[in-house]
Amino acid sequence: MEMGEMSSSSKQIIEELPPLLTVISSKEIHGFDTIDAFPSSETEVTNDNASNEHERIEPVSTKSIQSPIASQSQTPKKVYFNDDAKVVPHGSPSFESTIDTKFYSQPMTRAATYVEGSAYGPYTSKYSGPQAQNPRIERLKDTRFNSFKTWSGKLERQLTQLRGNPVEPKPSSRPQDKIQGEALPVHRYFDALDGPELDTLRPSEELMLPNDKSWPFLLRFPIASFGICLGVSSQAILWKTLANSSSTTFLKVSPWVNFVLWIISVALVVVVTLIYSLKLLFYSEAVRREYYHPIRVNFFFAPFISLLFLALGCPPLVTKDLPPALWYVLMLPILCLELKIYGQWMSGGQRRLSKVASPVNYLAVVGNFVGALLGASMGLKEGPIFFFAVGLAHYLVLFVTLYQRLPTNNTLPKELHPVFFLFIAAPSVASMAWARIEGSFSYVSRVAYFIALFLLCSLVVRINFFRGFKFSISWWAYTFPMTAIAIATIRYSNEVTNWMTKALSIVLTVLSILIVAALLVSTLLHAFVFRNLFPNDIAIAISDRPPKARTRWFRHFRHGSAENSEIERYLKFVNCEGHDLESSDGPSITNEKAKSESV
Repeated sequence: MEMGEMSSSSKQIIEELPPLLTVISSKEIHGFDTIDAFPSSETEVTNDNASNEHERIEPVSTKSIQSPIASQSQTPKKVYFNDDAKVVPHGSPSFESTIDTKFYSQPMTRAATYVEGSAYGPYTSKYSGPQAQNPRIERLKDTRFNSFKTWSGKLERQLTQLRGNPVEPKPSSRPQDKIQGEALPVHRYFDALDGPELDTLRPSEELMLPNDKSWPFLLRFPIASFGICLGVSSQAILWKTLANSSSTTFLKVSPWVNFVLWIISVALVVVVTLIYSLKLLFYSEAVRREYYHPIRVNFFFAPFISLLFLALGCPPLVTKDLPPALWYVLMLPILCLELKIYGQWMSGGQRRLSKVASPVNYLAVVGNFVGALLGASMGLKEGPIFFFAVGLAHYLVLFVTLYQRLPTNNTLPKELHPVFFLFIAAPSVASMAWARIEGSFSYVSRVAYFIALFLLCSLVVRINFFRGFKFSISWWAYTFPMTAIAIATIRYSNEVTNWMTKALSIVLTVLSILIVAALLVSTLLHAFVFRNLFPNDIAIAISDRPPKARTRWFRHFRHGSAENSEIERYLKFVNCEGHDLESSDGPSITNEKAKSESV
């Protein structure tokens, strides 16, 4: 009897409780899923007094998240919630006290969906779908880039905590992916990178940053971007020379052209310097890796050479006489860089000149001649002669080293053929510098000018140097040398005045202007239309430790991949007995047998 009474009482309690899930059509409820049908606050409709032909819906008490739409709407259908997530029978005394909030169903826009998803964290899937994910924001939140950040990573986490958002825990990184306080050793650049410019990753190496996606813009912005400043600022000097030279007076060039180009050059230098300063501020590790790169360190001369060009191209409308103290300020950082780089060329090791020789090294020499030209233009004597002598000595050594490239040196690929024009820049500027120091275009200046002219002819006749490769930032290596030899030709035509020198100066000037204009348009198109001007910078993302061959083999075996390239890499590091050849002290028996069989 007792069991029967308990079962009947439990049935009675269950019958009193309303069902938790009920299939209801949206058309059966007045004002559902729409805003225009909401009743006003004066005629509030509740489940207690609403009576119509539709089925009466009992309020269900459960726990949920407060929707921002509830704060905008005031009165329509009520949905009741309880903190204990328990069902409260209708008509109980505590029924009114359990009412928390009002909810109305309504379609939500994608922008509002993402905001709510980011604010409510784990409830994102309830209010948003896969379409609400913003790939650009997800990329910025990728923790794999934090190893290259400076204080910006800490500031980002602090701002996230102030906004009340949860901070994601840092993923554990492998030992080889940790950034140490010391600089990356130079042998890692040669071991992990390939090519004459050390910008191609070897097949056996891995990157610290994901290469299957585009990196942040600052990480992709290289120091070589200052080559654009060199090309544009040198045009200001060219038009200033055209306006003031006696051999080109028949062209009637207005000084305002030089003024406009100089203003554009100043703005461009400021923009590029500001962007690279932000990279130094937010990604200092990337800048440090560029500075210790054996080849790319030469581009650190480009910002200071651009400032020297701005001083040389300063229009008379701005000022006619620059203070000599400016020359000392601009040449001091160039001198410090030369003491570092020239010392490494001479001291040997991995950074000796025969190991790192490249046409890009001419930037470390051109700065001496440009500084000598500017100092002589200001009326200085001893300082310009000092830098001219230093530049001449190292130019001869570099010229001979690059002319007779060792068999171990790699040939430049087609994408880097424009840097061959840097051969022309040094002798062209040297001829003008010595002419300014001596006061006339003497025989020494003419010898340097004729060397530059011959090198130009030897490059122009090679048609293959100008085809077969895609546009890149290295194309700006055409501009500065072509402008330099055009200006040197105009200076030479002032001393040797005839129709041939005038025609040659006009031809080279037109070529220089067309090249700069074409490259400027191409750069703008690739930067803002195609958006492929700055690809991922592989050279700064190499690991600080070489990968282990055995670990790579087991990872390859675990994923079940059967690519022949992976097997060949494994066989290079492991013999037939499974021993690691790199970790062994001496040559293996298998190698000795193979050598004997081959003999």
